[in-house]
Amino acid sequence: MDRAAQILREGGLVALPTETVYGLGANAMDEEAVERIFAAKGRPSWDPVIVHIAKSEMLGQVVAEVPRTARRLMQAFWPGPLTLLLPRAAAVPDAVTAGRPLVGVRMPSHPVALELIRRAGLPIAAPSANRFAHISPTTAAHVLHDLKGRIEAVLDAGPTSHGVESTVLDVATSPMVIYRPGAVTAEQIRVVAGPVVLHTEVANERPAQGLPAPGVGLRHYAPKAHLVLIDAPQGQLEERLAEAASSRNGEALGMMLPEGVAAPPGIEAARIYAWGRWDAPDELARRLYAGLRALDASGCSVIVCPLPAAEGIGIAIRDRLRKAARQ
Repeated sequence: MDRAAQILREGGLVALPTETVYGLGANAMDEEAVERIFAAKGRPSWDPVIVHIAKSEMLGQVVAEVPRTARRLMQAFWPGPLTLLLPRAAAVPDAVTAGRPLVGVRMPSHPVALELIRRAGLPIAAPSANRFAHISPTTAAHVLHDLKGRIEAVLDAGPTSHGVESTVLDVATSPMVIYRPGAVTAEQIRVVAGPVVLHTEVANERPAQGLPAPGVGLRHYAPKAHLVLIDAPQGQLEERLAEAASSRNGEALGMMLPEGVAAPPGIEAARIYAWGRWDAPDELARRLYAGLRALDASGCSVIVCPLPAAEGIGIAIRDRLRKAARQ
């Protein structure tokens, strides 16, 4: 931990576990260090990154003001998987925000992330620790698969607990806008802070200015294999998955298969990922990226995946899968 903190203070890159996914961390107040994140990931400069803090006293380094609504949300959900878009402080480098006036900030709940930030004594900019647009990492092995030789260190704390990235919320609009759904749901936000809506994206948008939030209007989270999504009620899943499999005859087919749903005939056992219980969306979220990576590693050219119900964290899962399936 002390060595990792030293690397960050010296302008290096450290992959660190959070409760969502592994992040690729650098000193958020050092523009050259932040630019190294973009180089290591192959991330375009118009895609902003999130700043992570370990205590409320760090907020003053990153944001110019904290609206009352934001304070209510912090009290309810921090530490945790909620990123708030707030007016940036003048000292925050343009590379962090893609030149935009708002900066995404959150306080992670993972004890290793909090302790690392505390020991470094710095706000840490940290997008997901993977190659740009690829599947996000939920283990240290995933990080090394994508970034070995490109970064100084990885802190291995085992698999992450949520498995999908944080909710990104703009609190300054009325109603508030969720730019990226996550483990903190719209329903939970409404109870604490009032009306909120989901951002309507433009597929494959390439803005003249930076994106308003991480992961907006982009192909993200994508396996190498072509991803085919099935949107059907649970009672129709077996039939729809079998139809999708038969239409891909002759291809190296893989499948994200929920518990209790029979696998279509003809798919190799090694190319079936036991995803989890269909009525346990938290479990599906936690295992989503590991499953897509496992099927990629098995040599699939096509992955068939059902979409869970659009409620709770299921909304976040659907968001990630639809971005991953974009061509």
